[in-house]
Amino acid sequence: MLSETSQIKGLTLITAYLLTSNEHLTVCHPQSKAVTMPALTDLNIAVVGTGANGAGIGADLVNAGLRVTWIEQWPDNVAAIRENGVRIEFGQLDAGGRVETAHPRVINLCEVATLREKFDAVLLLVKAYDTRWACELIKPYVAEDGFVIGVQNGMSVDDIVAVMGEERSLGAVIEITAAMYTPGVVERHSDRERSWFAVGAPSSAGVRHVATAAAILRTVGVVEETTDIRSAKWMKLALNAAELVPSAIMDLSIADAAKTEGLYDVMLAAGNEAIEAALADGCQVRPIFGMEGDVASNPETFVETVLAELIANYILSYSRSTILQDWMKHRHSEVNELNGFVVQVLRSAGKPAPANQAVVEFAAEIELGTRERGIHNLEALAARVRELGGLVG
Repeated sequence: MLSETSQIKGLTLITAYLLTSNEHLTVCHPQSKAVTMPALTDLNIAVVGTGANGAGIGADLVNAGLRVTWIEQWPDNVAAIRENGVRIEFGQLDAGGRVETAHPRVINLCEVATLREKFDAVLLLVKAYDTRWACELIKPYVAEDGFVIGVQNGMSVDDIVAVMGEERSLGAVIEITAAMYTPGVVERHSDRERSWFAVGAPSSAGVRHVATAAAILRTVGVVEETTDIRSAKWMKLALNAAELVPSAIMDLSIADAAKTEGLYDVMLAAGNEAIEAALADGCQVRPIFGMEGDVASNPETFVETVLAELIANYILSYSRSTILQDWMKHRHSEVNELNGFVVQVLRSAGKPAPANQAVVEFAAEIELGTRERGIHNLEALAARVRELGGLVG
């Protein structure tokens, strides 16, 4: 019997063929019986949430010749894209970067009610805390045999299932580094060969959609099809718990945060607590980003290994976390769905999460306006972690 990895490699060749073919192919997924995949050009696709990641992904789908509708909640972004298209800036333009453009069909949230069509595939790229209402919004417009895939941080797949049902729900791990500070303009810091996804179904009922979703996302980056999407998403959450909010609290890029003495210890502690939470939740430590070796699947070394991989290969020196980008725009962040979720799971297991608890507290104060982000928070943050019982030894 072929290993899961070998089967996935075979599916990769098949789904890559679909990108340029109008034929329908029958494939076997490791968890399912044979399923017939439509040609990608036959699909009607929606991208819900076209900020930095959504617009970057959506642009690749449009430029691959797929039929795509963008549904966006920022009116200025919709207006800019309708007038000029979307501009994707890859890397630093003054240091060998390049610009790509796309001209999608884009509508405002308030225009969804005017749609008279059904979507075969919906890529959900809203914030994790917006998942449930976004699913309710789009549900009437999803084809009977269509699906919704959460291409998001956090454990949003359960919210998708709650609205769409197991047979029409998929989850994805996403690693794309991007930013959007100006309507219609995306800074994409990770090119396609350094954009990574894992795609899977939370139950066997939705497995038939995995190969199609993976084929769609292969227009954007490297895709792994997994039979354990929950564990994969927990591994990404562990990385996010370590990098996103701690760096934002200090107002630093992710790379600079990881080089800051004292802060790196807090980041590792937060990530390691997330690994502990994943195990308490019944999930497994497993490699992501295509990493291999014992250090990528060992609970004691996973976080430092994946953080080093992220910094070396998936971000630029000046890449800011999505949390920091939210705060710069005076928006609420996903801290409760990331670090807060770790606290919640460990509390349910009767265990503390001092690093994540402290991070949540500081983030809440920043969002309330009672604390300013900046490196001056480092000593106080570390002290609070110790007060809660962390950073021992």
